[in-house]
Amino acid sequence: MSFHDPLVNPQKGRSGFSRVWHATLISLNGLRAGWGEPAFRQEAILAVFLIPAAFWLGRHWVETALLAGSIVLVMIVELLNTAVEAAIDRIGPEWHDLSKRAKDMGSAAVLLSVLLASGIWLSALWQCFVA
Repeated sequence: MSFHDPLVNPQKGRSGFSRVWHATLISLNGLRAGWGEPAFRQEAILAVFLIPAAFWLGRHWVETALLAGSIVLVMIVELLNTAVEAAIDRIGPEWHDLSKRAKDMGSAAVLLSVLLASGIWLSALWQCFVA
């Protein structure tokens, strides 16, 4: 199989700026696809408010980075979970223990990222308003 074979991803034959440009376009397509998922859309809308709030709430660049980064991390994990679900659904709609396991683990990863972000934000709010 060569790079000119239609079954091979054309991105593999690109190099330099062309590869970076096309990778950026592919990534933007991924963000648009993610926007079609209700959970990612909710997290993105929340991020519009929380990321600027991180700059207000963080007293040091490290705090700001943790606050904003934890929100971005939730969005990243949600996109990866959606990708796993799409790949499993592409394989077939029939029930399979491994498919369920993969989807459950993706969901658990989202839950852990949300718990992490919540803990970081609650700690920062506590330090700002209570302590």
